[in-house]
Amino acid sequence: MSVVTLACHECDQLQGLQHIPAGARARCKRCGAMLYRATAGSVEKTLALTIASAILFVAAYAFPFLSIVIAGNEAQITLLTGVFDLYAQDYLPLAALVLFTIFLAPLYRLALLLYILVPLHFGRVAPGTRAALRTYHHTLEWAIIDIFMLGVIVTAIKLLATGDLTPGPGFWAFAGLILTTAAGIFTLDTHALWERLGPGNRYARLAAHVTPVSCHGCHNTYLLAPLRRGLQACCARCGAELHARKPRSIEKAWALALTALALYVPANVLPVATVTSLGKTQSDTIMSGVIYLALHGDWPIALLLFIASVLVPLVKILILIFLLVSVQLGMTRRLLDRTRLFRLTNMMGRWSMVDVYVVTLLVALVKLGNLATIEAGPGCMFFAGVVVTSMLAYANFDTRLIWDAARKRNA
Repeated sequence: MSVVTLACHECDQLQGLQHIPAGARARCKRCGAMLYRATAGSVEKTLALTIASAILFVAAYAFPFLSIVIAGNEAQITLLTGVFDLYAQDYLPLAALVLFTIFLAPLYRLALLLYILVPLHFGRVAPGTRAALRTYHHTLEWAIIDIFMLGVIVTAIKLLATGDLTPGPGFWAFAGLILTTAAGIFTLDTHALWERLGPGNRYARLAAHVTPVSCHGCHNTYLLAPLRRGLQACCARCGAELHARKPRSIEKAWALALTALALYVPANVLPVATVTSLGKTQSDTIMSGVIYLALHGDWPIALLLFIASVLVPLVKILILIFLLVSVQLGMTRRLLDRTRLFRLTNMMGRWSMVDVYVVTLLVALVKLGNLATIEAGPGCMFFAGVVVTSMLAYANFDTRLIWDAARKRNA
């Protein structure tokens, strides 16, 4: 049985992998990172779920999403109403971010999958399939429609005492879209797809003069000899440039982490929303929203909002700074714990977008002129900046640098 040599994308440990049965997972024997999940009939299952997602996507954005009745006045919105309202209030970057995360990124992901899987179902490979599959991985972090649904739940709880909120056909289609999308991500066996497009490298033994390099696009592993100055090696399977480590990982991660830390203060001090009701204006910060939910008995949602919007962004930045310092100091202790810490905080970071979505929905739903109006505040812009820059900082940090210190010490 042939053995594929694969380098872990988190700790760079080389390991030989044989065929694993459907439903099983291959994990790194050193750090526990999931290398891939085997799924029987991956192309057919994922294609069926993707087609269902595409149908639900059209319905979710075409039909009314929510309607609310406040003091006899009814308002009805679609999924993108809040985006247009933020744009009308001159919050263009915020409107663009919401549009990208709940519409453009999910749409692009569906288009990529259909472009890849439909020809493969008929035994063909479409032009540019390798580049499309390489790009697919980047859409998973930014197509966060599940977080938007959490924002809908928080918004509904906030408006319970104000008016009657009724879900429309678009809401139920959107809920189905979340389920089919999650199922499609689970069933897609990207490792099998890459093997189908081009088999991974197989090595009997390693030579002393070469360096194992893992491709960032398809995780294929190469043994590269030192290149002459000015030359750049590229992956033969997906076309991505090959680097032993992410280029300038430390510098980029430091710059983005410090930027996120600087934005965190105004994000929590400035109001994220301004409410005008019967001529009276009140500005709310993130913490005042948490306190409001707690005082009205919604402790679980208040705690969730506090963790996602106040605690997680700050802890995530501080943990990344700790990891950067530990790498630069060459710390060789608790390598596995630091890798797991990065993995956990990286997964939690996207949930902080819930507050941005709550403001977007409130702005769209509460528009009753002098009776009641909600507008976005400058704090929401800063908070969105914290979320985006921290996500980019984690994306640029290379966890293999944590293990390099121990490798250098052993050498």
